[in-house]
Amino acid sequence: MLADQARPRPWPGFWCECWTEDLTDTGAAPPRLRASFDAYSVAQADRWVAIALRTVSPALDADASEEAWGWLYEGRIQTRRKPLRSESCTVSVTHADPRITWTIRPVLFLALAHRQAAELPACAYDFKSQWPD
Repeated sequence: MLADQARPRPWPGFWCECWTEDLTDTGAAPPRLRASFDAYSVAQADRWVAIALRTVSPALDADASEEAWGWLYEGRIQTRRKPLRSESCTVSVTHADPRITWTIRPVLFLALAHRQAAELPACAYDFKSQWPD
């Protein structure tokens, strides 16, 4: 076990996700996670959403593209303020049937212990991968 002074402390950051949802699906399929990103500042989180919106905007219909560029030019400031107040925020555009939603949530990141020179428990070797090597 690490001494208290060597143990890493949690640090603040932002968990970002991109979800899609088919609005015409009568079977009510759940939204699908498309991407996620761990940001260490509001600017980094906001930039991730902005880059994604700029990337997809040429493929959007006119209304969705206008919605995206409206956020990029005007709504972005409000988006940046919410995480600074420890609030979650979302940015959504609807293109024909799918809705694309980006979320930014304030989180505390925890350091993971590395396993170098550590003996794994016996049960760790019972796992069999489903994927061929």
